[in-house]
Amino acid sequence: MAEIVQQRIEDRIPELEQLERVGLFTKKEVKSVVKRATALEYKLHRLIVNKEDFIAYIQYEINVLELIKKRRAHIHYKFKREEIEFPIIHRIHGIFRRATKKWKDDVQLWLSHVAFCKKWATKGQLSRVFSAMLAIHPNKPALWIMAAKSELEDQDSSESARHLFLRALRFHPNNKKVYQEYFRMELLHAEKLRKQKAELEKAEIDLGEYEFSPEILSGRLAEVVYKDATGKIKEAEFVISLLNIAAIFDFTKELQDSILQDLQTNYAADSLMWDFMARRELEAPGLGEEPHSAKARALDINRREERCCQLYEEGLKVISTEPMWSRYLDFCLERLKRKTNVQELKEKRQERLLGVLQRAHDASLLMEDYYKSWLQILLSSGDAEGAASVAMAATERYRQSVTTWSLSLQTLVQLGSGDPARLFQEALTHVNPKESLPLWRLQLQWSTANQTPEDTEAIFKRGLQSAVPTVAMEMKDSYLNWSYSTGGYKKARKTFKSLQENRPLSKSFFTRMVEIEKEQEAPKMNHLREYYERALQEFGTSDDDLWLQYIQEELSTLGQPENCGKIHWRAMKFLEGESVERFVSKYTLLQTGHS
Repeated sequence: MAEIVQQRIEDRIPELEQLERVGLFTKKEVKSVVKRATALEYKLHRLIVNKEDFIAYIQYEINVLELIKKRRAHIHYKFKREEIEFPIIHRIHGIFRRATKKWKDDVQLWLSHVAFCKKWATKGQLSRVFSAMLAIHPNKPALWIMAAKSELEDQDSSESARHLFLRALRFHPNNKKVYQEYFRMELLHAEKLRKQKAELEKAEIDLGEYEFSPEILSGRLAEVVYKDATGKIKEAEFVISLLNIAAIFDFTKELQDSILQDLQTNYAADSLMWDFMARRELEAPGLGEEPHSAKARALDINRREERCCQLYEEGLKVISTEPMWSRYLDFCLERLKRKTNVQELKEKRQERLLGVLQRAHDASLLMEDYYKSWLQILLSSGDAEGAASVAMAATERYRQSVTTWSLSLQTLVQLGSGDPARLFQEALTHVNPKESLPLWRLQLQWSTANQTPEDTEAIFKRGLQSAVPTVAMEMKDSYLNWSYSTGGYKKARKTFKSLQENRPLSKSFFTRMVEIEKEQEAPKMNHLREYYERALQEFGTSDDDLWLQYIQEELSTLGQPENCGKIHWRAMKFLEGESVERFVSKYTLLQTGHS
């Protein structure tokens, strides 16, 4: 091992001598480099090597390169790169190769090598690194795309880029991203050739010796890619993505028209196609001069929006589905949210949206989320009757949805419409009991504000009977709080006594009763002990904080500190698992006065 390391250090001597001779490094710095390099080399030749050691060595060598670059700029010395930088760069490539050979699966390591090649302009190595990486990772489309882009942008080779994309498609024949980037590459290549041809013509150079195929210049190769891609991937979204790529280039009008034609012919049953075609009308070129006044601009926008709506309406004649209505509504909602100072346009947009919402509801194709928007618009415009009607209609359509019932009941309560007591009961019979907690909360909130205490208590008692633990536990907590706020301490204690054996119970049910007791003018310690003891029956095996709170209570002015030892002994006996360790450390802090 020592011989190999010594040989590698000796191989550095020529470059280090040059660095010192030309004044880029001092003699002391050269010695420091030798010492550090030796240490790093030894790490790479141990029996068990770490990836981190390779990375550290590479980083050190790159730091040396960066330092040389700065020193050159400082002293304006530009010579002997072959003798100084080239051996270092060659050595870094060697370390990278050894690392990637050992840790083949580490994509980040490969990409670091790629980044190094790009930064230090080693184009020949770049292609080789990509080739080796793709041989190991052919299952990663992103790497194929990166390699092909590199061939086009860094190596200026459209032929190699095309070859890589074709190879990528053998491994990933239905990958959208590969096809999209292949399509883009062919258009970029055509654009580049067109620019070259234009520059040559401008310079009045004879084009005879240059080959500019009219088919390639017009983007015919991209069209071939498009045909192949859409033959395999039959999705409107994918076709639209290719159309958007083509639209970036100013010479693709024929290709765009062809794609649009295919889109309309093959995807008439896809709501996305209609949505895309309709929204295009917003950007369509206008007739005549650009409007100058705000009112003229508003009229122009309204005309465009009307054309969009006509296309959505055409789509609904072909496919009257939930997704189609949803796309139409999304468009109308987006337009309504756009700011305008022209009141007529704002009113027109709202009227249009309300009309589409009503029709979608009548067709039983209005998705749940849109009822919320519908109610908000009706409430903000002061249409209480309309809002109440929509709220009831929403619950008819989505009878099992907690969200819809909550929204509708909130609306009806706010408007003072209908019979909330009956509606709450109806809601709870339809929704899944496991999801019903928001309805119980809403009902109690309404009852507390609008009904007699007896009616509210009856709701609590019904909630306590729930088979769903989360509902039953929250009902107990809320009932205790309500009892205290309406009937004071005596009622709260009575409620606590009646419920303390009624499982399931929450920790907060007991801690709240402790708080209530301590809020009294003369709190009773025997009551506090009673609450803690009952809570510890439920949570004593896992809740270390509860034991500590009990101990702190005994240490207070109300308690008896001599009881703490017994409580500590019981805690150590009852607690299980990690909670024992937590208790011991917290108890120690408590004893030393850190709590």
